[in-house]
Amino acid sequence: MSASNRIDSLPNPGDAIADDLIAQIERRSSRVGIIGMGYVGLPLAQSFAAQEFDVVGFDVDSEKVAQLNRGESYIRHIPSDTLDAMCRDGRFHASSEPDALRYMDIIIMCVPTPLTRYREPDIRAVEASTRMIAERLRPGQLVILESTTYPGTTDEVVKPILEATGLLAGREFFLAYSPEREDPGNAKYRTVAIPKVVGADDDNSRRVAECLYNQVVVQTVPVSNSRTAEAIKLTENIFRSVNIALANELKVIFTEMGIDVWEVVDAAKTKPFGFMPFYPGPGLGGHCIPIDPFYLTWKAREYEIATRFVELAGQINTSMPRYVIDRLAKALDERFSRGLNGARILICGIAYKKNVDDIRESPALRLIELLEERGAHVSYHDPYVPTIPQTREHGPLAGRTSEALAPDTIGAYDGILICTDHDDVDYRALVDHGALVVDSRNILAKCGLHAGNVVKA
Repeated sequence: MSASNRIDSLPNPGDAIADDLIAQIERRSSRVGIIGMGYVGLPLAQSFAAQEFDVVGFDVDSEKVAQLNRGESYIRHIPSDTLDAMCRDGRFHASSEPDALRYMDIIIMCVPTPLTRYREPDIRAVEASTRMIAERLRPGQLVILESTTYPGTTDEVVKPILEATGLLAGREFFLAYSPEREDPGNAKYRTVAIPKVVGADDDNSRRVAECLYNQVVVQTVPVSNSRTAEAIKLTENIFRSVNIALANELKVIFTEMGIDVWEVVDAAKTKPFGFMPFYPGPGLGGHCIPIDPFYLTWKAREYEIATRFVELAGQINTSMPRYVIDRLAKALDERFSRGLNGARILICGIAYKKNVDDIRESPALRLIELLEERGAHVSYHDPYVPTIPQTREHGPLAGRTSEALAPDTIGAYDGILICTDHDDVDYRALVDHGALVVDSRNILAKCGLHAGNVVKA
């Protein structure tokens, strides 16, 4: 009999350890540590604190930690009043001290998983966080990965690092994967209102993780293993990527035919079955849809499987910024007999989606670069992003500040390109005082603003 079979045949001490942790969770005496205080980690910390769990938010950025402990939020949809109340109640504090992980009963990783410059997964933050946990791992802890990643990360990367301590998952500690489903700025579907998928590779880990999330979200959806849970997250966003790519391709085709793609989609969605509306845009932004498909295509190569459909969608979506620039250049040429070289262009909105301050993977950043490569002088206006922060891929843009909208300044631009359809923008002023307004979001039509100086892209 193999060593693994002998272990499997023995009574599992993890059963009793899991029962004890479940009891702690249900009486709110378990301590929750969340690694990564960004757009996923901080809302999750708020959700646990609201249910009277003691929460420690870990982050390597000492400035963020100090700001959080002062009760000051840097994420727009997490009000500072809410954060301050969490701190004053003693339910939350932030730390950059890894040794505090020893005292956590639950540790949740919400760290970035971007792509490398070669469009391959960069899970260095996951690996580093896992090693940090392993150095302090003790029996009875539950470790959960929430970061978006490829199927197999939890059992191929995280589990071996943790089990190198000599402790076994499902017997002495517990390990699960639960994909984040945050939608920043969505007032209807905040963290607690979104069902939570939970996957683990042993029964004890699954039931402890399911119990944990049952305390804070509207519904948990347990699945058979961590790979399935990891695949679910990718599937959700690949679905969106492919359908947005279809809408973008239809936009290109219909524009040449003199057909308004937004009118087509709005009319098509009146069909009560068999159709779901997706809209075109200037490109994809955010941490999920532009990135997740490449996690699957990378992993699929290990199995010698081509992901042609997924990759084609990615190619279409990443081509959109150039398409929008070409539409702007054509409009300048037709109306003013001039090109982009030397033109003054205002980008309206650089957040990746409306009514948020998040610029991760925003197509606006790529649009600025493309415009400046062609000799344009580019400024931007965004009521949610007063200053462009440092980013991995667009470092030279950091520090630029938002321009105020006023009739005289609007009129000074040769072209205005609407990239993000924020609500807090005076679109009437853009149309009334702008020489040319290129709308990549169809927001002007939604506002009833139709004029000869408006071009859709």
